[in-house]
Amino acid sequence: MADVAVLGAGSFGTCLAILCAGAHDVRLWARDPAMADTLQRERRNPRYLTDAAIPPRIRATSDLADALAGAELVICAVPSHGVRAAMAAARPHLREDALVVSTVKGIEIETGLTMHQVLAESLGPEHPRLVCLSGPSFAKEVAAGKPTVVTVASREERDAEAVQRALSCAALRCYRNTDVIGVELGGALKNVIAIAVGISDGLGLGHNARAALMTRGLAEITRLGVRLGASPITFLGLSGMGDLVLTCTGDLSRNRTVGLELGRGRKLPDILAGMKEVAEGVRTTRAACALAERTGVPMPIAAMVQDVLDGALEPADAVGKLMTRELKPEHV
Repeated sequence: MADVAVLGAGSFGTCLAILCAGAHDVRLWARDPAMADTLQRERRNPRYLTDAAIPPRIRATSDLADALAGAELVICAVPSHGVRAAMAAARPHLREDALVVSTVKGIEIETGLTMHQVLAESLGPEHPRLVCLSGPSFAKEVAAGKPTVVTVASREERDAEAVQRALSCAALRCYRNTDVIGVELGGALKNVIAIAVGISDGLGLGHNARAALMTRGLAEITRLGVRLGASPITFLGLSGMGDLVLTCTGDLSRNRTVGLELGRGRKLPDILAGMKEVAEGVRTTRAACALAERTGVPMPIAAMVQDVLDGALEPADAVGKLMTRELKPEHV
């Protein structure tokens, strides 16, 4: 593909722009004109991945029409709460045949929609070529060229295959999938479980508790996903178990960091005030609990995380509440 547009100059947008610049001309859109100017002039991102060099084939801009002009591949890497507005603004400037890829791991709180569904509503039927990308992928490691393996999903396999070919390289291997809802839910909901694991680790509860939370957390994710039409096999793959393991155990995980600090006694507003990037799991927890209530799917770990985030329950009390729930068979 001759032209690639990346919308969002945060960590993941920047790392994907760097990766794509190995084979494509890339326009990186930053909402903030000052950031775009700095990126273009100094060839460094002033806020995220500050040690990563911006290759010559990347041109930074704050003009959305300029970023999208003629782009065959458009990658959306803005925070979940900004996807609807960003894509609505992008709509008039998109090529009709552009492939639009969402890398955003979240659920819209107001509607309970996944990012693929938000894109479909925002762009309308005239832009049907939608793909989502998910899997274990810390931006810092992608930008450094460390081996990373992800999944790209689309209801149209030919579109997933096109993105697979466009993005795969020596440092990034893409698999493809047609289970869009499963891939998206795995990528979004693992952030909720990562907060729970972080809380447990912050309380010093040990490896047994961590393993239990990850395993039972995956069970919650799978239950909800299957109820919403996903294949259970998807949650054993890169966008399910793979991303869950990374986000729950990796020191670069923002969501795990939120949980760690909660477990150590800090309050959520203070934690978030000190973070440069969005911890998507904070918003996703509320959306997940709303979906669980609407569908009748039990998600006790997500509910516990929500109570802790809301300040309705102390972290240690939340653990006790989970451990003393009614006894039941494992696979129900």
